[in-house]
Amino acid sequence: MTNVNGPKVVVIGGGTGLPVLLRGLRQYPINLSAIVTVFDDGGSSGRLREDLSIPAPGDIRKVIASMSDVEPTLLKLFQHRFENGNGISGHSLGNLILAGMTSITGDFYKGIKEISRVFNVKGRIYPIANENMYLKAEFEDGTVVRGESNIPKVGKKIKRVFYDPPKIEPLPEAVQAIQKAEMIVVAPGSLYTSIIPNLIAPEIKQALLKAKAKKYYICNIMTQHGETDDYTASQHIKALHDHVGDKFIDEIVIHGKMISPNIKEGYAKEQAAPVLCDDENLHNVGVQVLKGDIASLHEDGTLKHDEQKIAKLLYNLL
Repeated sequence: MTNVNGPKVVVIGGGTGLPVLLRGLRQYPINLSAIVTVFDDGGSSGRLREDLSIPAPGDIRKVIASMSDVEPTLLKLFQHRFENGNGISGHSLGNLILAGMTSITGDFYKGIKEISRVFNVKGRIYPIANENMYLKAEFEDGTVVRGESNIPKVGKKIKRVFYDPPKIEPLPEAVQAIQKAEMIVVAPGSLYTSIIPNLIAPEIKQALLKAKAKKYYICNIMTQHGETDDYTASQHIKALHDHVGDKFIDEIVIHGKMISPNIKEGYAKEQAAPVLCDDENLHNVGVQVLKGDIASLHEDGTLKHDEQKIAKLLYNLL
């Protein structure tokens, strides 16, 4: 992991939103750290967790790929997913490499550091936990479900998410990164399964509440079925603040351009809709609103955060 001078920026998240942010930010002269979720229990990650009792490598793999500076072919190989072969089908090579390096070093985090060195990662990567952990959710009606991949399938309103086992020891380095940061960015992504799990360890909560850095939340463009149905921007903030125990987000960054009806139609099929920016409620909870053109349309008709636009906006805020 190469050490870069410049303002210390910490980005927290998982899923597909975090790598987008990191790919954009690594182009700038900043000292970048990523705190990454390891609760995925589906697909290749889930199988490796069961077989080897290691934290989920999938999100870490995507982050290594987004922050590394190596030949494109090597990166392609790292991200390659096997499509056939008995025991290997569905596994991504990067996940297997992470599992192998964990076995060699005897420690998941040490394994990440070694691979980051080999892949010339620009910045530091911290898993939120260094041991095999699961996520549980309690719904408004009192039912509880275990496992990140099961939570959105329930289709009820989520009250809170918590760890199983209940206590995790976040890496001291991750806590220090938050304490020393000059900017903290909560990435877009699945609110209850990719983002909030990084924020609920007591040591992390305390560090976030005490950190002097300005804290930004990059709001999701669309709601997510099974997690944030009908959520407005302020409800995203409320969920974040409720889980941390107090207000900590200073500013919310929202895609401020009109979304065309045909894009909305495509999302409606997935029971998703644009996140409504309810300015008044956001001001009432003391969160500044920053609207900008921060997304671009993909070939598949989806509207995603644009790595260049969002990185430029965040760097200018520094």
